[in-house]
Amino acid sequence: MAETHNMSRAAFQLDFLGMEKESSSSSSKSQFQKFLHRQRSFHGLQSTISKINPEVLKSVIASASGTQGSETGDPIHSKNPFSVPSSPVLPVYTPTFRPGPDNLPDATPLTIFYNGTVSVFDVPQDKVENILKFALEGTSDPKVAVPSSDQRQLLDQLNGDLPIARQKSLQRFLEKRRESLRFRDPELRIWELGSPRRMIRFFCHRNLSPCIEFATHYRKCNPWVCFGRRYFSAQVAQVTQQCTSFVDLPSSEFNPHAYAAILQDCIQNGDPTSGKGLHCDILKRGGCLDLFGYNVLLNMYVKFELLYGAINLFNEMAERNTISFVTLIQGFAQSLRFSEGIELFIRLHREGHELNPFVFSVILKLLVSMGWAELGWTIHGCICKLGLDSGAFVGTALIDAYSVCGDVASAGEVFGGIICKDMVSWSGMVACYSENDCFEEALEAFSQMRIIGFKPNNFTFAGVLKACLGLEAFNVGKCVHGYALKTRYEQDLYVGVALLELYTKFLAINDAQLAFEEIPRKDVIPWSFMIARYAQSGRSKEALDMFCRMRQAFIIPNQFTFASVLQACATMESLGLGKQIHSYILKVGLHSDLFVSNALTDVYAKCGRMENAKDLFLESLNRNDVTWNTLIVGYVRACDGEKALKLFLNMLEYQVQATEVTYSSVLRASASLAALDTGAQVHSMTVKTRYDRHIVVGNSLIDMYAKCGSINNARLVFDMLNERDEVSWNAMISGCSTHGLGTEALKVFEMMQKTKCKPNKLTFVGVLSACSNAGLLDQGQAYFNSMVQDYSIEPCAEHYSCMVWLLGRSGHLNKSVKLIEQMPFEPSVMVWRALLAACVIGNDIELGRISAQRVLEMEPEDEATHVLLSNMYATAKRWENMASVRKNMKRRGVRKEPGLSWIENQGVVHYFTVGDTSHPDMKLITGMLESLKMKSRKAGYVPNHAAVLVDVADNEKDRLLWLHSERLALAYALIKMPSGGPIRIIKNLRICVDCHAAIKLISKWVLRDIIIRDMNRYHHFQDGICSCGDYW
Repeated sequence: MAETHNMSRAAFQLDFLGMEKESSSSSSKSQFQKFLHRQRSFHGLQSTISKINPEVLKSVIASASGTQGSETGDPIHSKNPFSVPSSPVLPVYTPTFRPGPDNLPDATPLTIFYNGTVSVFDVPQDKVENILKFALEGTSDPKVAVPSSDQRQLLDQLNGDLPIARQKSLQRFLEKRRESLRFRDPELRIWELGSPRRMIRFFCHRNLSPCIEFATHYRKCNPWVCFGRRYFSAQVAQVTQQCTSFVDLPSSEFNPHAYAAILQDCIQNGDPTSGKGLHCDILKRGGCLDLFGYNVLLNMYVKFELLYGAINLFNEMAERNTISFVTLIQGFAQSLRFSEGIELFIRLHREGHELNPFVFSVILKLLVSMGWAELGWTIHGCICKLGLDSGAFVGTALIDAYSVCGDVASAGEVFGGIICKDMVSWSGMVACYSENDCFEEALEAFSQMRIIGFKPNNFTFAGVLKACLGLEAFNVGKCVHGYALKTRYEQDLYVGVALLELYTKFLAINDAQLAFEEIPRKDVIPWSFMIARYAQSGRSKEALDMFCRMRQAFIIPNQFTFASVLQACATMESLGLGKQIHSYILKVGLHSDLFVSNALTDVYAKCGRMENAKDLFLESLNRNDVTWNTLIVGYVRACDGEKALKLFLNMLEYQVQATEVTYSSVLRASASLAALDTGAQVHSMTVKTRYDRHIVVGNSLIDMYAKCGSINNARLVFDMLNERDEVSWNAMISGCSTHGLGTEALKVFEMMQKTKCKPNKLTFVGVLSACSNAGLLDQGQAYFNSMVQDYSIEPCAEHYSCMVWLLGRSGHLNKSVKLIEQMPFEPSVMVWRALLAACVIGNDIELGRISAQRVLEMEPEDEATHVLLSNMYATAKRWENMASVRKNMKRRGVRKEPGLSWIENQGVVHYFTVGDTSHPDMKLITGMLESLKMKSRKAGYVPNHAAVLVDVADNEKDRLLWLHSERLALAYALIKMPSGGPIRIIKNLRICVDCHAAIKLISKWVLRDIIIRDMNRYHHFQDGICSCGDYW
């Protein structure tokens, strides 16, 4: 014991705090006592104990405990499961304990690090204070031994401060081993207590009652809950299987910097639970964090999207600085509470806090997120006043703001004012140029950046590739792709998607597929992109195959994926597959998504299931213009123009803004109904909304006016178009052809040839149709040959039908037959039907019979063929053959469509059939017909009895001719419609020869334009002349 006593006294002579070493001799005892008084503090005690040799301390513990055996004094653990860097003597410490009334412990463990060995001594609780007192004051026992020479040599080695290098080395080692400790020894709790001048580490096993445990409320939380004390850092690991607690350290030992460091660890590890637990401990200790610590804590709540807790913490902070405000502003922006973020920025400014580049960067990003990027100039002014505009950090934020609002010039000025441009600022400027269609400038900036020596990053590559797309510089894009391959950026998601867009834009789908195979495919974006591009380019099968591969790769589709797959199903008109995907969508719960709902409606509409499409439309809670347009287009495709127009009116009542798709579809519906007044009203709406300048709407207007009989208005719209595409030219050529203006149609075609627009198949259908309607045989044959020789367009069934009709109508039926025999494919029903119509006009009964037979072989129920064949026999007065055809029609259940004419007056459509007497104004109509009949005969009208295809007397034929539906409609119009205006009549069959001659005469004295649309074309009667030139 004497040796132990002297050893402990000698240990105090070590000047751990930098004081001079005191003498250990008996003559210097008074000086030693003064030194002890200076070391009475708690820290002095720790330093004192830390210098005791563990082997000597073991004897001290045994002596103080009154035991010499291994009951309490023997080490519990002689070896630690991991190695600690060797140091002569490492600290020992026993923590302060606040027992409850029912949890007085029997013993307290003392743990000592020494030469890589961990020793834990279980000391009785009632002996702990005696041990500490003994270590501090020594003992009066005269039997205490004198230290041995080896022990004195060790003390001499320990003279002075413990090297700082060893402290840091041990700290780094323990940090690396923390995870190992957590899993290897779950019953071990680590305390790390350090300061600039000392490092004390100890292990503490303690059994505490749950009533005083800090971890009582966090039993299921992350096991690492950390806290510390002043001038010390503390980290807590998983405790024993028994209930655990945190030692309650004095507030005087609180270390805010240690807490801040641990909070940052919680942020980096994504552990909000431990962070909140640490916050609770801080509150229990009186909230003694400094401003830095509170800012870190505030940042933790923001990072983990705990905005409510962040707001409360911010309001409770006694002191705030710029970082506090900016951190909470970021939280508001992250939660899309932009207005509150703006208010907080204003408050920051009013309270006089520092406005630094970080503040301006955050507020500029906030304005961009709010869609208020155009207000960035106000922030820019403040930045210039403070002289911060030359910095790259705030300059890049300004470039982004100006880029969003399209102010490229201001962005360029900001970029030019940045003194030290970094990679981010260059990338931001390249992106600014690319996003605002300044593609050449983007490539130039990219070149300058490379010349300076900056290496592009993924965002730079994405911007440059977009510039290549805008310039249609496919080869340049390939070069950029090669550069990305060298730098390995092609595997980046942004760059990969930009490459896919590059190749699909230039229809290099195979190259896009190769690029797709090279990029990482763990994200849904590249999969969805490829599926969308396949579907949009008409390669629906490939889109579906890609979707199957995606599912096999266990990539979860999103709403955009389903929308693209459904688009492919709609293009293929695959109702069964669309239903399967619909079921899958219902399972994953995306049926309520707007994009998916619209795509499903489109599938059912294009597959002809308008009732299902309507049900989806009614079930949709969120509708946009696409939702309405999808159903309107569906009705137009289903030839139900009336429902399309009604739905358009409902759309306007719901105040949904119509788009170019809406107007185009509604105009198509008006054209199908020949509803000129409705189409004109829609035209006025397009003028008010400026959609009339859109090329799609303009093309629809041309088509509407042409099909409604107003070819002059169609030409006016055509001439006013600022831009024309192939559809514009085709619509105008077809319109002139339909109105019998063959020469005018050819002039429009010659104008088209002088432009950049190249004729396509539909163009030549219009041209050949114009030649056949006008009887321009030579021009028709020349254009037919030119189509193949000059434009490399292979003729299709429509082209051959026009030529067969042109040759047959011109009296060259043999040439028509020869042309059919030379067709490279089997003649279609359309071709044989054209030959049959030419035979009816040319009275070639035998060839007509053969043509009708070929048609009926393909379509036995074709009503028009039966009617044409019957009329051909009737014209030749072969009544038996006509009767046979009628009998055959009756046997097959084929019914002839009755002749029908209708006219619109003040929004009401009036229908008339042959010999109709049901109209309420029939008496007036009959009187008008008698007047017209008398005037016509005086003008030289002679009835054409051949137009009556029944075997009756001539008087009866005269009467029946004046009961034709178009004459009834004309009589009504002359009675009810205002004088001076044009009369437009629509007929479902071809106008007869006698009605054509009679109406020509009538147009002379009524002084009105009479426009009749039959099943083939328009007839404009004016001053006794018809636009068809009597050739139809």
